[in-house]
This record gives sequence, C-alpha cells and structure tokens, in this order.
Amino acid sequence: MADYWLEAPPILQEFLNYHESILSHSAKTVDEYFLDLRAFFRYLKLRRDPGLADVPFQEISILDVDLAFVAKTQLSEIYGFLTFLTGGAKAGKAESSTRARKCAAIRSFYQYLCVHAHQLDTDPTQALNNPKLRKSLPRYLSLAESLQLLEAVSGPNEVRDYCILTLFLNCGLRVGELVGLNIQDIREDTVRVLGKGNKERQLYLNQACLDAIQAYLAVRPDPKDEPRHRDALFVSRNRTRLTTRSVENIVQKAVTQAGLDPKYSPHKLRHTAATLMLNNGVDIRTLQDVLGHENLGTTQIYTHISDANMKQAVDANPLARVKKRES
Repeated sequence: MADYWLEAPPILQEFLNYHESILSHSAKTVDEYFLDLRAFFRYLKLRRDPGLADVPFQEISILDVDLAFVAKTQLSEIYGFLTFLTGGAKAGKAESSTRARKCAAIRSFYQYLCVHAHQLDTDPTQALNNPKLRKSLPRYLSLAESLQLLEAVSGPNEVRDYCILTLFLNCGLRVGELVGLNIQDIREDTVRVLGKGNKERQLYLNQACLDAIQAYLAVRPDPKDEPRHRDALFVSRNRTRLTTRSVENIVQKAVTQAGLDPKYSPHKLRHTAATLMLNNGVDIRTLQDVLGHENLGTTQIYTHISDANMKQAVDANPLARVKKRES
C-alpha cells in the first residue's frame, strides 16, 4: 500500500489524519481515501497544465497541491474526472462502484475543508450527483448448498477450516473481522467482533458455532509469542495469525471440493448467513445489528432476496399453471 505520508501534500495529510485519528477509520480506509484523492489531484493537474500531457499519469506528483489549488476546483472538473475514469487512456476504465467511491472521497475532502477545517467557504461538491450504480442482488448459497459446503471440508486443517466456514455461515462475519478475532474474544456463548471503523459488536454463538470452536481449540497450535500472533484465534501452520488471503484460499478450496461455483468468496458466505437468517424469521433491524451495518438501507437489500424467494415459492405451487376451462 502506498505510503501517503511521503507522497501526500500537507493539506491531504491533515485530511487523512482527521479520518484516522478523529473518525477512527481503519488504515485500509484511509489508504483508499489517499489513492482516490491522489488520482483526482493528478487529473486536475493534467487538466490545468497542458505541459503534463506527455507525463505518465502515475508519475504526476501532487506534492505541490495546496489550498489555493483545491479552492479553484469547479463542479465541472469533478464530472470531468468521473468521465475520465470511464475510459481515459491514462487512468483506465473504472466500474461505476469505483467511480462512486472516488466521488465519495472527493465529497468528504471538501466537506472537511469547509465544515471542520474552516479553510474553504464554498463546497464545489454540494450539487454533485453520484454515479448511478447497477443494482444487483447479492449472490448466496441455498441451505442445501451450505450443508454441502460444510460436508465437503477436508484436509490436514479440516477442523480449523470447518470452524471458519461455520462462523461465516452462522454469524455473517466479514473476512477482516474473522482474521482479527482473538482467543479472548470468545466468552461463553458470545464473540466480540471488531468491525468497520473499529466499532465493536457482540454476537451470540449458536450450538453449531460453539461445537466447532470447541473442537478447533482442542487442536489449535500454539501461536508465535509475538504481539500480532500470540492472541490470534485462527492460526496458520506457521503458527501465525491467518491473513485475509489465507482465508479466501480456504473458502476457495472448500467450494471447489463441494462442487460449487468457484466464484463464491467469504463475502458471499456473509450474504448467505444474512439471507438464511432473514428467510427464517429474523427481523431486518436485528439483522442490521448482527451484520454491523451502519445504515439500515445497506441491510434492506436482503429484503429483495426474500421477496424473490416468496415469488419462487408461489410459482412452485402445482396449481400455478392451472387455467379455468372455457365453457
């Protein structure tokens, strides 16, 4: 990941520090803000200085960007940047979700300068519209496929991998939340989860999770006696905390062994847990708390899945295609 403290001008460093220290955003989120705004500032410099036309986009320095530079930003330049991202030879083609994220980063930067730092009087993003996102329902496993996945787990780390999949499918954890679990986070029938923005939530563990955890703890190797690894719940064969990539590989291996779509990821298993809970009587606000969603709107996408399942159930009725005979 880029070291923004070396590549960012002071005005950007102050914004990133605000998100890290005041808003308690994760290092990954802060780095994404840096990368998005670096691309935006590079575009502005390219647009405003014809002399940079022959300079590779990735080599345009932003160290000289200051308040006077960002204060000149017009709404048309922001839309120009979003258009640039759709197919510019220098930037490459970006998906609508990527453009929407960059749009949010730009909006957050100028709101910070206007509202929190009081360095600007006018916010050029006030009338900014977000790129329209293609709406698609989350992909998820059916109950039968979930059981098929669990039954297919095998290999030298079978007990550990089974426990990981069980927590994904029952608790709807994010992969980053799972690899961040420490052994002391398990307390009787609950687990403490550190989610996005370092927000804690407590989840109850059902019997399947408790059994899987108990079986795994009986064979869990002693981790290395180092701060990052010593308390890790899930440990690799090298006695280190499992990484996100390692868990993704574990899921990939399991879905392949189960004969399922190899594109299923840990996040798809999170969708599966959410869908199974909603379809079996869990109300939407409780599901919001379980998943750690800040906004209810994020959780409500699962209600569309529920609607689709209900339609499928009605269509499956053997009377669905019966027509009244004409007299």
